[in-house]
Amino acid sequence: MNNINKFRNSNWNYPTTVWFGCGRSSDVLSACKELKMKNPLLVTDPGLAKSPILNNVLESCPQQTKVFSDVRGNPVGSNIQNGVSTYKSGKHDGVIALGGGSGLDVGKLIAFMSGQDRPIWDFEDIGDYWTRANPDTIAPIIAIPTTAGTGSEVGRAAVVINEENQSKKIIFHPKILPSIVILDPELTVGLPPHLTAATGMDALAHNLEAYCAPGFHPMADGIAIEGMHIIKNWLIEAVENGKNIEARSNMLVAASMGATAFQKGLGAIHSLSHPVNSVFNVHHGLSNAIFMPYVLTFNRSAIEEKISKLSGFLELSESSFDSFLEWVIDLRKKLKIPHTLAEEAKLSDSDIEKLSPMALEDPSTSGNPIPLTLADMKKLYRYSLDGKLF
Repeated sequence: MNNINKFRNSNWNYPTTVWFGCGRSSDVLSACKELKMKNPLLVTDPGLAKSPILNNVLESCPQQTKVFSDVRGNPVGSNIQNGVSTYKSGKHDGVIALGGGSGLDVGKLIAFMSGQDRPIWDFEDIGDYWTRANPDTIAPIIAIPTTAGTGSEVGRAAVVINEENQSKKIIFHPKILPSIVILDPELTVGLPPHLTAATGMDALAHNLEAYCAPGFHPMADGIAIEGMHIIKNWLIEAVENGKNIEARSNMLVAASMGATAFQKGLGAIHSLSHPVNSVFNVHHGLSNAIFMPYVLTFNRSAIEEKISKLSGFLELSESSFDSFLEWVIDLRKKLKIPHTLAEEAKLSDSDIEKLSPMALEDPSTSGNPIPLTLADMKKLYRYSLDGKLF
């Protein structure tokens, strides 16, 4: 974005209705009216529930709006159950999801489960499980992200931990996609540098794995390439100068682009991350950043040509796999991202034995460029703990 002013108050309709621009969060009442919401439930996390951001958004909401903030950093099934109970008891007619990935995912799942009569786990992203849901009872959703990472605001899925077995599950339904998304970069200005870095690397992981996923989807590839180009140009600036609204605007859009692109697929970065997130409560974006070079080098034989082309698109020092890998590792250093998993979670051999089958069963595994085995997952965990690239 060379001139941020020309991007003020921009609207587009892909993959859903998006209202972009500084101050657009004040348009939430118009969004409610468009979706015929008179008594919405605003879902957010405990941190935002105490922040000026919530108060500012509430000022633009219908007067009857109530707030639900029982949301963990890595959401669990009970968060959804409690939210659905609140939704039903308050006779709400829609959800406003405000926050990072956690607040957005819980809000989307409350809207989804508010009219279902089966357990949430029956709608895991496996085969046609989504067809078990009654689509007519899914409440309308307005999504307002306050971080630039997950892109959950434009996603048809949400992630939640099953507390009984500590597994992280992806719940999918086409109508979980919010009806209106409000992208207001001003809401991301206060995000601390370490969270800006972690969420930005999450956006990079989404775009990167979507681009590398096998299959023919040139639209997703094009979006992913431009998403990574934006991240290369703006992530460090957003971290180092959080008040730079141009950097914040670009990163917010790049995050949405990543989540739009990954309908093509994800891969082992996410497969490895999800168990670590659920069992060790490591931030999802941070774990994605840690696993990135290990998965890249593991997949090298299948993606080297694509990554070499990507290096050219990103205008790196040369169009090669090694140039891209060097850029990723250098970017992580500049963002103070740990190089090894051991710096964030000290996994024992028994932990690796526990996490590896969970990673293999993760829905993201099927999108990896190279088919994965249980032995591969164990080796990826060990290499990431030791700092050893393939």
